[in-house]
Amino acid sequence: MKYLKFKSHLWMRRTPAEIFPFFTEARNLEKLTPPTLHFVVRTPPPITMRVGTLIDYGLRIHGFPFRWRSEITEWEPPHRFVDRQRRGPFRFWSHEHRFEAWDGGTLVKDIVTYSVLGGRLIDRLFVRADIKRIFTHREKILRETFGGAMTLPTTPPPETSEN
Repeated sequence: MKYLKFKSHLWMRRTPAEIFPFFTEARNLEKLTPPTLHFVVRTPPPITMRVGTLIDYGLRIHGFPFRWRSEITEWEPPHRFVDRQRRGPFRFWSHEHRFEAWDGGTLVKDIVTYSVLGGRLIDRLFVRADIKRIFTHREKILRETFGGAMTLPTTPPPETSEN
């Protein structure tokens, strides 16, 4: 199975302790996902985030309905967590969320490792653009939630150690 990667980072003028709690509420994923995906959390509340937590979702991708189940496989508040698809539209999906104190704020990093049926061709034709749209929307919502436009720090963010 060929694994692909998508990385994103966003610097915010808040501490990890201020930003991380937003991610402890599973329903906030509905806000972070573009409305075009009709994303809804199906697991009834309350959802306690920790290693082993399973969360069920419904969504539409290009009009086709999908069920998605993810599991929290790593949970290290307020610095990082990992969710993995257990059932869903991808052959493999692992999303690492990092919250690193940096330059007076937080560098919010997302590292997605995934695999799709059809490999790189399907990724280039459909999937990669969809993922970019999701993370563009996510950045917009995070900026709105945590204080609007952010000025970038004067030094570039450190590179993620992953390839």
